[in-house]
Amino acid sequence: MFKRIVFRELEKWATHKKRKPLVLRGARQVGKTTLINLFGTQFDQYLYLNLELPAESKPFVEFSTVDILVQELFFAKGKKFLPKQKTLIFIDEIQEVPEALNILRYFYEQMPEIYIIAAGSMLESLFDTNISFPVGRVDYMVVRPVSFPEFLDAIGENTALDELTKIPLAPFATDKLLQLFKTYSLIGGMPEIVEQYAKNKDLTSLRKIYESLIVSYIDDVEKYAVNNTQLQTIRQAIKASYAEAGKRIKFQGFGKSNYGSREMGEALRALEKALLIQLIFPQTNVTLPLMPDYKKSPRLQVLDTGMLNYFVGIQKEIMGTKDLNNVYNGTMIEHLIGQEILATNFSALHHLNFWVREKKTSMAELDYIYQFEGNLIPIEVKAGAAGKLKSLHLYMDEAPHKMAIRFYAGGLIISEIKTMKGKDYYLLNLPYCLASQIEGYISWFQEEVEKREKGRKTKARKGSK
Repeated sequence: MFKRIVFRELEKWATHKKRKPLVLRGARQVGKTTLINLFGTQFDQYLYLNLELPAESKPFVEFSTVDILVQELFFAKGKKFLPKQKTLIFIDEIQEVPEALNILRYFYEQMPEIYIIAAGSMLESLFDTNISFPVGRVDYMVVRPVSFPEFLDAIGENTALDELTKIPLAPFATDKLLQLFKTYSLIGGMPEIVEQYAKNKDLTSLRKIYESLIVSYIDDVEKYAVNNTQLQTIRQAIKASYAEAGKRIKFQGFGKSNYGSREMGEALRALEKALLIQLIFPQTNVTLPLMPDYKKSPRLQVLDTGMLNYFVGIQKEIMGTKDLNNVYNGTMIEHLIGQEILATNFSALHHLNFWVREKKTSMAELDYIYQFEGNLIPIEVKAGAAGKLKSLHLYMDEAPHKMAIRFYAGGLIISEIKTMKGKDYYLLNLPYCLASQIEGYISWFQEEVEKREKGRKTKARKGSK
């Protein structure tokens, strides 16, 4: 298996002085089990448990003490527990025994020398029950689909990966990276898809995997329906989600259905708990704190853009375009940029944000806003001249800073822009392929802006003499 970026986060967790048991969150099929099995090779003793299996869940159901539990687990696996050896225990499908989540606290309090990782599906659904969560005694990490840097690693494009991570990007690397990003945008970031493509570079062989993934998600989420009506609603919701991805939606009649707002809202929130979708409610202010307006229509983000492409049938269109913004009315590339912004952030609290102004005299919408050092940096995914970014100009007129970002099919350049009201600001134009590197580029951009502002002031002082 190729090396995931999240692997480095696991290594940081393992070396932390105040390490806590780690709960991995993430949709099915994003590679959690494969990732931890690989990580387990670094340990003297590694125990993999699947709580869907009665024999492996029984010790947790009949829990008495953590010492006895560890001995039972090793005995069930035909192994002898050696206390002085570096030991990792991976508890998969922990949602099958909800009480096991609370048992994690005893590992933290009584056997901190053992490394504990847990993972499962629909963990968020347990928050609605009276299950006791070990607050403050566990850490959380989210595993998402494969990012563009991970994709380059998987297909052996090591030189391209090296250039991608250098800031600023060398002009000579732009065209090749944009071409590779086009391939990545086509197939998406599901690990099984990426590994299959890396082996044979055959796009036609991926069809069955896409279909299998979509069917498995439908089957999995259906298990959490409380009745047949909700079962049918969830089926409708998951199928329609791919067609509506990247767009602002209404719950009432979602996906051209006859379902009402309440039923469809419950179905979509079930998909959100499974981390298959994200409902992004808009921000209406240009300064912190982030306060989504839940009265306005949310934008729908699905787990993976490659699955979106397959479901809506735009793969040939992607292959034939020179600019990804021309595909699917720009929706696909906007969606993928959001996926890339999320891909290398492993915090359970991190999510996407976008901005709207909905007034009779002034309607505006920005693709994303990104929180950075106390400011909300606006992000547009657009082709064409920078002067045509009307919504961006409206936002920058109100913003207390001078930094904005645009992703497009061109090279890296900083433009100096003036709004209709006369405010000067700086626009960092980045090629699509750099979306995963946004944190580093904003830091670099800030330094460049400070240099230019300092130069302006120096020039103004000299001119006044």
